[in-house]
Amino acid sequence: MADFSEDTAVTGRAGRYRARLSPDWEVWGPLGGYVAAVALRAMGAESPLRRPASFSCLFLSVARFGAVEIEVTTLRQGKRSRALQVQITQEGSPILSAQGWTVAEGSQGFEHDHAQMPSVPKPEELRSFKDLADTYDEWYPVWRAIDGRPVVWREEPGPPVWHTWMRLCATPSLEDPFLEAARTLLWMDLMMWNAATPPHQPWPVTHLAPNLDLAVLFHGAAPDEEWLLCDAHAPLANDGLVGCNGRVWTQGGRLLASGTSHLFCRPNPHYEEELRLRKERESGAAPEAR
Repeated sequence: MADFSEDTAVTGRAGRYRARLSPDWEVWGPLGGYVAAVALRAMGAESPLRRPASFSCLFLSVARFGAVEIEVTTLRQGKRSRALQVQITQEGSPILSAQGWTVAEGSQGFEHDHAQMPSVPKPEELRSFKDLADTYDEWYPVWRAIDGRPVVWREEPGPPVWHTWMRLCATPSLEDPFLEAARTLLWMDLMMWNAATPPHQPWPVTHLAPNLDLAVLFHGAAPDEEWLLCDAHAPLANDGLVGCNGRVWTQGGRLLASGTSHLFCRPNPHYEEELRLRKERESGAAPEAR
């Protein structure tokens, strides 16, 4: 079974790190949020300040499964804050470029909380994707590593919203604040695409839309929480771009993170084949041998 802690771990020191990308996190390649999680872990390995405050990245190319090289540079440092830059490459090719802030724990300042979580059922009141989807065994390998319980199971067109409780199938100890934030980062990336597709159901969709970028603000931590709510919206898509925003909540209604992403559409190269398979299933005909 996939081990999120081990699969995002980095080794090295003094700005030079390495990691190995695991095929357990495959979508079109390594899931972008998984690669971003590795970058955040490297940031945590470099910074003596133990609270991640923000993270933003550009996805430059699709990585392959295997070793990657990571360079972490301190852009600015103070007693209670540090800005860092992360570059991930694979055999000399750029994969991801990121930057973010870490801050000291226990900082004092303004205190208020006006965040309002959507009113949704608890995860124990909902069914999982693997129970809802007849074709779940054909979903990308990453769905063996993660588990989701959607508030709405939709196979017809609907609004560009995705409210789903998510968890890691094997939840590691999340005492390391950068590992805990890396899990949140994983959900922030995953939810954007899933919010973009509901208006274009049923499957298959005519276009795929990988994330160009991802920007996340970390508001808090919840290392003891197994299920977190993904609250994503994609209100506008035009000219080949889809604008998305999302939030991550605890069951108790505490806002852990908020962020944005831009998706870049490209034609689905497998659309005709996937459409044919769907029609075969709907008609009850046995799929042709392939």
